[in-house]
Amino acid sequence: MKKLFAEFFGTFWLVFGGCGSAVFAAGVPDIGIGLLGVALAFGLTVLTMAYAVGHISGGHFNPAVSFGLLAGGRFSAKDLVPYIVAQCLGALVAAGCLYTILNGAGAVDFSKPGDFATNFYGEAVYNGKAFSMGAAFLAEFLLTAFFLIVIMGATDRWANGKFAGIAIGLALTLIHLISIPITNTSVNPARSLSQAVFTGGLAMSQLWLFWVAPILGGVVGGLIYKFLLQRDTNEITD
Repeated sequence: MKKLFAEFFGTFWLVFGGCGSAVFAAGVPDIGIGLLGVALAFGLTVLTMAYAVGHISGGHFNPAVSFGLLAGGRFSAKDLVPYIVAQCLGALVAAGCLYTILNGAGAVDFSKPGDFATNFYGEAVYNGKAFSMGAAFLAEFLLTAFFLIVIMGATDRWANGKFAGIAIGLALTLIHLISIPITNTSVNPARSLSQAVFTGGLAMSQLWLFWVAPILGGVVGGLIYKFLLQRDTNEITD
């Protein structure tokens, strides 16, 4: 049960800190944190919770990560559904808190794609560019696959585990720097679900992509590391 609470609170912090920074601080005139700030916020949420509760649950905070670690032989199938439920609940509660705080400043209007830090494709939200469904799918797939490779590599028995949280947090920061202009960055189905539930409309109709692409990417990344990169336990160090 402690593992599930760790996943709940870890995913809550990821959504509250990452999406919260996008909702409240990204566009503040003169002092707004912008794309770099939001990307750092997402990375910092994972970094801090990796050290806070990672030793309890493994620090997934993301259904795609759980699927990827399962494919890579680092996670038990019997824990998959409970982990995903805990992650989604944590994300939804965090989004509910964000919605309540935002509503405290007046009536909430979610009329535009990307509002409330939702994910999207096919909409010209940033720089007048609208990326197609295929482009969005490929970006989410590739970035999640590489995220899993970083996670599995940083937490490998041969790696220096003391720095795993830093590597993983910085990887998520880089992922957001790349893909915020493309999809507002998911690579995490729970994060996408939580924001879409409160906005409805376009975000809900496109939600399938932000589940399918990250999970497939996570599985492929896990398999790549397991079969192509992971060192054999009998391998002699050069």
